[in-house]
This record gives sequence, C-alpha cells and structure tokens, in this order.
Amino acid sequence: MESLINPAPVPDSETDSRQRRWILTALMLTMMLAAMDTTIVSTAIPQIVGDLGGFALFSWVFSVYLLAQTVTIPIYGKLADMFGRKSVLIIGTLIFLTGSVASALAWNMVALITFRGLQGLGAGSIMATVNTLAGDLYSVRERARVQGWLSSVWGVASIVGPTLGGAFAEYASWRWIFLINLPIGGLAVFLIAKFLHEKIHPHRHRIDYEGAILMLLAVAALLLGLLQGGQAWPWWSPASVGVFGVALLLAGATVWAERRAAEPVMPDWLWRQPVLALSNLAMIGMGLVMMGPNTYLPTFGQSVLSLGAISAGLMLACMSIGWPLASALSGHLYLRIGFRDAALAGAVLAALAAFGFLLLPYPGSVWAVALDQAMLGAGFGLLSTPLLVGVQSTVPWQQRGVATGANMFSRYLGQTLGAAVFGAVFNAGIASELEQAPAALAARLPHNVDSVIGVLHDHESHGAADQYLHHAMFTATQHVYIGAAIVSLIVLAVVLFTPRHFPVVPDQRPQ
Repeated sequence: MESLINPAPVPDSETDSRQRRWILTALMLTMMLAAMDTTIVSTAIPQIVGDLGGFALFSWVFSVYLLAQTVTIPIYGKLADMFGRKSVLIIGTLIFLTGSVASALAWNMVALITFRGLQGLGAGSIMATVNTLAGDLYSVRERARVQGWLSSVWGVASIVGPTLGGAFAEYASWRWIFLINLPIGGLAVFLIAKFLHEKIHPHRHRIDYEGAILMLLAVAALLLGLLQGGQAWPWWSPASVGVFGVALLLAGATVWAERRAAEPVMPDWLWRQPVLALSNLAMIGMGLVMMGPNTYLPTFGQSVLSLGAISAGLMLACMSIGWPLASALSGHLYLRIGFRDAALAGAVLAALAAFGFLLLPYPGSVWAVALDQAMLGAGFGLLSTPLLVGVQSTVPWQQRGVATGANMFSRYLGQTLGAAVFGAVFNAGIASELEQAPAALAARLPHNVDSVIGVLHDHESHGAADQYLHHAMFTATQHVYIGAAIVSLIVLAVVLFTPRHFPVVPDQRPQ
C-alpha cells in the first residue's frame, strides 16, 4: 500500500509561529472530546440506568469504550508513522463523532454499549495522534509547557463535563451528553484540515493486519473474563478458566505474529529496553488506579453523600484540576532532576491519596473527598507527563508514533482492566452487603445489584433500609479504593526500578 509521507509537520518559520498556534488549538479541542467524554458519562449514570435499565451491565459502557480505544491506539500510532498524522487524526475524529450521534439515539443498554464501542474506535486515534503531534511540533524543553496546555484540557473538561452532564441529566436529557461532541469535533476537524500540512514522500508499507486482529481478540477475551467472572459464572468455573485460557493463547499468538511481521504494530524493541518497558508498565498501573474514582466516585457522591448530579461530578473534577497543574509543573521538575525522579514523586503522591480515601469515616466529608481527589490528580500529572515525554525523547522521529502509541496503549489498557476489575469488585461488594442484611431489613431491600441505584435515585426506600443501602454503597466504594491503593504501591515499585537515565535521542526530522 502506498503511503503519503513523511508525516512531520513542515518545520519552517510559518509552522513554528502562526500555524503551530492554530494546530495546538485544534489538538486541545480534539483532546477535549476524549477528556469530557469520561466525566460527562460518569455523572449521568443514575439517569441513564433509570431510562435504559441494566445497571449490572453498565460497567460495559466504560469497558467497551476503553477496549475499542485501547486496542486501536497502537494501530493508529503505527499508521501515523506510515501514512501521516493528519489523515489518521481526522478520520478517527469523524468516527468518534459518528459514535456520539449513535449513542445519543440508543434505545436500550445493549445498543448504548455497542455505539460506545464505535466511539472508542475513534478515540484511539485522538489519544495516540494528538500526543504524537505534540512531540513532532515541539522540542523536549517546549513539550513541558505544551503538555501542561494539553493536560489543562482535562481540568477544563472536569468542570465543563460534570456540569453539562448533570445539567442535561436533571433538566433535559442524558442524550445531550453525546450530542455536545458535534460542534467541538467539527471545529477541531476544520482547524486540522486547514492548518496542519505534511510533506508527502511515497513509500510502500505492509500493514500488520494479523497482529492488530490478534491483539484485539486477546484483550477482548481478557476483558470478558474479568467482567463476567464472579457475575455470570464463578471465578473458578470451567467457563472462566476457558475464557482466560483463550486470552492467554491469543496473547501468545499476538507475540508470535508481531515477531514475524515486517512492520509490527507493537514491535518487541518496545519491551526490550528497560526505560520503555518499565515506563509502559507504570502506565498500565496508573490507568488501572484511575478507573476507581472515574467510574464510581460520582455515584458515591449521589448515593452516599446525597449530592446532586452536578455537585457529584464536580467532586470528581477535583482530580482533573490537580492533574494539569502538576503536569505543567512537572516540566520544570524533570528538566532539573530527570524523568524518572519526577515520575517517582508523582507515584508517591498518588499512593498517599489512594490510601487517604480509606481513612475517611462514614459517610465522609465532601471537602475531604475533593481534597483527596485533587491530590490523586496531582500524582497522576507528575507521573504521566515525565514518562510520556521521556519515552518520546528516547526514540528517533521515525519511531515516535509507535512509542507514543505504546505508552498511551499501556495507560488505557490499565483503564480497561480497571473498569472490569473495579466493576467486579463494586458489584461483589454490593451483592455481599445485600446478602448480609439483617432479616428485619431484607424484605425492604432490593434483591439484586441492578436495583440498588434505581431505589436510591428514586428515593423508594425509607428509614433503616435507606440508611443500610447508603452504607452498602460506601462499603463497596471503599473496596474499590482498597484495590486502587494496592495497585498504587505496585506502580511506585515499578517506577523505583526504572533506570534514572533516559537516553535522549537528538530530534532529527526529515527535511
């Protein structure tokens, strides 16, 4: 297949001034789509479940989106190296917008899950290509400032997303949380098409279809086993063992295919170099920890702290406010003490925040939870930005798309696993609390996990039964944070063993 490129933006004075400003604006708008999508959906969980039903399936709304996004990130990263950043980003954004319209039209939970998967196919392009372009356009020193700008999008989205999501859920319809993507995405596509120019050098490439398909199937099988284990079947049942066995076989087949491929989507040199391998492993852990609050904190705010949808969403927003602030500061930090040590400071802060939540008494203070989430976000900002910029700096320009894609793939693989694991932990916690309810309350309590949110949201229970359900939600959320705290310690250990010296490769772009 003929490629269009070399995909580097034209490195002339015009690109370095006026065009770069417009391109950065477009990248921030595109990133806003993915950033706002997470918080805006989390806020509207009770309303979506109330309309469509199927709370037991709701973790799939996040999981299928993250699955589709995760498995396509390295594919888009490779395609961006082969055929150009511009076309890959525009096509991916259009796919995302198509999925947004379809999600707004969903008629039941299965349809919403399906269309969220389509959204995820487009989101993979956004997450891989935006960060690759940031590496193309700016030097190592400049990337510190630019990553602060890109990270600030998450801070803005953390306020705008929950506010809009809560407002739509309470005063209009949750379906508008998807339709709001259209004007933002349309403007981003226009700016990219107008201002991003790439040099075209025809070159023949061989796309690694076999490796991409096997990777998709392997991660899908793993996710299926995690989501259904303990729910549809016992963890040690033949069905569970069979699904995990298939996932293991597919993972082995993926490794075998990638070693044979002429241009593998996930080349093995990414995992042979300690700096790259351990940085990516840390991102898997960070992504996993992220999904605890992202998925269940708004529900905790509404069901335990009795907040409205908007207030509960803004409580989660504190994490995304701390993130960009720390990310912007991390540039000055990693230029002084190095990529590894800056990331180590972030890992320590994130671990302290995860354990801090466990110290909150029932029912908890809104301000204490908000402060804890701001600390957690700051830890993520100090952890992720130095590792991403460090990884980009250790490879030549021709491999930047693959290296960036692998780093982002690792983070979102962690988020995909986190959605599945914490979904299972949370549901198991609620089910256990219902089973252990005193006999005097049992008749007044819901009989399954799917009904708990609906009962609390509709205020159908009263007195002791209502209090018991509130405490059950608190306990289940605590279980989620216990898991997050354990993983945060593992991340800290991984970063500690990462080499202190990141070998920076001179940024030599093709002319």
